[in-house]
Amino acid sequence: MGIKITETVLRDSHQSLLATRMTTEQMVPILKKMDEVGYHSLECWGGATFDACLRFLNEDPWKRLRIIRDHVKNTKLQMLFRGQNILGYRHYADDVVEYFVQKSIANGINIMRIFDALNDKRNLRVSIDATKKEGGHVQAAFSYTTSPVHNNAYFAQYAKELQEMGADSICIKDMAGLLKPYDAFELVKTLKETISIPVQLHTHYTSGLASMTVLKAIEAGVDIVDTAISPFAMGTSQPPTEPLVATLSGTPYDTGLHVSKLDEVCKYFSPLRDQYIESGLLDTKVLKVDVNALMYQVPGGMLSNLVSQMKQAGQSDKLAKVLEEVPRVREDAGYPPLVTPTSQIVGTQAVFNVIMGERYRTITKEFKGLIRGEYGKTPAQISPAFRKQIIGDDESISGRPADALKPELEKLRSEMKEYIEQDEDVLSYALFEQVATRFFIKRRNERYNFDGENSSIQDKIHVV
Repeated sequence: MGIKITETVLRDSHQSLLATRMTTEQMVPILKKMDEVGYHSLECWGGATFDACLRFLNEDPWKRLRIIRDHVKNTKLQMLFRGQNILGYRHYADDVVEYFVQKSIANGINIMRIFDALNDKRNLRVSIDATKKEGGHVQAAFSYTTSPVHNNAYFAQYAKELQEMGADSICIKDMAGLLKPYDAFELVKTLKETISIPVQLHTHYTSGLASMTVLKAIEAGVDIVDTAISPFAMGTSQPPTEPLVATLSGTPYDTGLHVSKLDEVCKYFSPLRDQYIESGLLDTKVLKVDVNALMYQVPGGMLSNLVSQMKQAGQSDKLAKVLEEVPRVREDAGYPPLVTPTSQIVGTQAVFNVIMGERYRTITKEFKGLIRGEYGKTPAQISPAFRKQIIGDDESISGRPADALKPELEKLRSEMKEYIEQDEDVLSYALFEQVATRFFIKRRNERYNFDGENSSIQDKIHVV
C-alpha cells in the first residue's frame, strides 16, 4: 500500500521557521501546481495562521482560505484546530466552537485535525460532533510526549476512545520532535493493533530524528505522513518531502507523487526562502539540529519565546537554568504535553521561577488556571499540597471546563456589529478581540480610501 503525503509548507512549515509570516500573495502563484502533485492533503490553515494574518499581515484569514480553495480543486485542504480553544488561547463556549467549525468547512476545509493540549477528550467532543454534522473528516490528534504516565498503552487507549467518539483518522502529533525512530515503530504497531482507522504521523525535525522516525513509522504501517517541501523543511519544521518520495519510490510504500511536479514546487519556494533569510525573517538558528529538545521537551516556537522573554528581562545568561526548570514545572503541573497553550504557560512560569530566584514566588494567572483545572484534566494528578500552594482556597474544576461557559455568540455579535462585513467576522472577533477590531477599522478605512478598487472585497462562500 502506498504512503500518502500531507504537505505542510502552507501552514506549519512556515509557522515553525518564520513565525507564520508567509503571505497569501506569496502562496497563490504555486497553488495550482501543488494541486497537481498528488498530495493526500495540503495543510494550509489553522494553528497560528489565523492570528498572524490579522496581527501581522493585515490579511483576512477567511479570505486566505477561500483564495486557496479557489486555486486548489483536486486536493483536500486541512487545518489544525485546538478543540475547545479553537485557534485562540482560552476555552470558548460551545456555540462559538460549533459555528467556527461550520464556517471553516463552508469556506473550504475538508479535514479538521483536532487536538487538545492536555489530551482531555472532553475538550474535543463538541468540535468532533460539529465536524461530523458538517460532513468534514475528523482527524483526532493526540499530543505526543514522554513522562512517567505517558506510554504506548496510554496513547493506544486514548486513540481507541477518539475512534469511539467519531474520529475518521488518528494523528500522532509530535510537536517537539521527541518521537524516536524505534519508539515510532512500536507506537504505530500498537495503534494499528488497537484501532481500525488510518493513522497519520506529524513530527518536527528539531532533534534531527524526523526522517528516520517517519521511515520506521512507515515500516510499522502508518498510512499518512506530514512533510514539507525541501526549501522550508528541517530545523524546527517537518522532514523534507522529496527525499522521502525518492526513498519510497519502487517499494511497496511508493507515494505515487509526480517528482517533476515536486521539482516545480521546490523551484518556486527556493528563492522565497532566500528572501526570508535576507530579510532576517528566517533565522538560520532555527535550522540547526538541537538534540537537547529530547531532554527539555521544548518545541521550537516555545524556545524562541523563552529566548525573547529572557532577553527582555536582561537575563539571557540564565536561559540554561530556565530550560532546566521547565521539566520541573511540568512535573509539578501533572506532566502536560508542551504544546499551545500549555507550552507558553509552563515556559513563562519557569522564567518567573528563575528570574525571581525563588520558585513560585510569582505565579502567573494562566499557571493558576492550569492547576485549577480551567484547561481540563492533567495527565497525572497534581499533589493537593502543590495545588493549595498555587491556588490557595480557590475551588478546583473537575468537570469539562466549557460546561461553565454560557453561549456567547449573540453577545459577541452585538458587541462588534458595526464592523461586520461577512458572517465570519464575529469569529475573528471572538478569538482575537483587539487585534480583529484593529483589522476591521483598517479594512473599513481602506475601503473608504479606495472604494472603486475594493468594492468587490466580499468574496463568495464555497460550500464543499
